[in-house]
Amino acid sequence: MKLLQVFGALVVLAGSALTLVNAKPEYSKKEGKACTFCHAAGKFKELTDAGKYYMNHTHSLEGYKAPEKL
Repeated sequence: MKLLQVFGALVVLAGSALTLVNAKPEYSKKEGKACTFCHAAGKFKELTDAGKYYMNHTHSLEGYKAPEKL
């Protein structure tokens, strides 16, 4: 019984972890942008401002205005 509880907890944790990983190569291809446009280089779990916008706007960059570089 204890083994079944542990297994159940592991399944729930694994399912939760999978939902956190939503980046897909299709997004990059769809938007014509490099992965690092939305994800910090070397820290792909960390989103840039563009990535946060994309996530909060139904996976679209429509209307996004990148900050002007000085």
